Amino acid sequence: MPATLGRMIVLSLFLGMLSIGGHAADRPLVLERTIPLDGVEGRIDHLAIDLGRKRLFVAELGNDTVDAVDLDSGKVLKRLTGLSEPQGIAYLPGADLLVVANGGDGSVRVFQGEDLAPAGSIALGDDADNVRVDPGTGRILVGYGDGALAIVDPLSRSRIGDVELAAHPESFQLDPQAGRVFVNLPDARRIAVIDLASRRQVASWTIPGLRSNFPMALDDQGTALAVVYRDPPRLALLNPRTGAVIQSLETCGDADDVFFDTKRQQIYVSCGIGAVDVVGTDATGLRPVDRIETSSGARTSLFVPQLDRLFVAARAGWLDSKAAILVFRPPS
Repeated sequence: MPATLGRMIVLSLFLGMLSIGGHAADRPLVLERTIPLDGVEGRIDHLAIDLGRKRLFVAELGNDTVDAVDLDSGKVLKRLTGLSEPQGIAYLPGADLLVVANGGDGSVRVFQGEDLAPAGSIALGDDADNVRVDPGTGRILVGYGDGALAIVDPLSRSRIGDVELAAHPESFQLDPQAGRVFVNLPDARRIAVIDLASRRQVASWTIPGLRSNFPMALDDQGTALAVVYRDPPRLALLNPRTGAVIQSLETCGDADDVFFDTKRQQIYVSCGIGAVDVVGTDATGLRPVDRIETSSGARTSLFVPQLDRLFVAARAGWLDSKAAILVFRPPS
């Protein structure tokens, strides 16, 4: 009887594994692998990619470090230390430079792309945060302080201008074709629209009943602006010309990043509750597709269309769970 019971348990577990595997194959994102970030404690912020060398850069805010991860081997190639709460990060392929915005001392540190040797610093003053690259000029925009975007020339290591804002900027997106920048200002409960040529705000949008707008993404055609609110948790799709809400949908809590997957007509929202929401964007409008479990506190992510991968940063947690990068791939 015990032997028979044992065989039944083994068979049940085997069938369960088959069921899980079959279900996973049908899901919009599949966990491909986990890349450990040994010795990393505290919150992890944003990510950047060097496609030419297949390196992923990880801003480890709570650890005062940045890791360069080799995506072929899944190992950390180099750890940059001595930083001060690194938050925003960007790799500039044309200049072959890595730039890191530090919230602790308000600096933007510059590193050579090949060997990641220090190559200068720009002082902004306070709370340097998100970084974006202007593809038309090669300059970078950095949100910082109580309300400003700094325009920085990474080659000369100099700040060449500022755009004043009503509050500290969180995520922002450039539309090079329209010459505009869309900026989330959660403390002001609005989205600011900036004209790049004049460096002035030309519009301000609010959505009644929604607060704490942190993540933002602009689709490839510049026809849809995705903004995710934390209070209440909701994804809003806006017309970037007028600010009108096209549609909105409930999403996961504590969101910090959002991306369009144009190939599959989907949106990915990564949230600190430990989930990635997959939202469909076909002709029928927004629709929930699936909620993919990640790890508690895994708020930040990076979708790289050229690699067809979504990288999610999982921080170290309770029960000795280690910091890691979770690598998700669409099944096809």
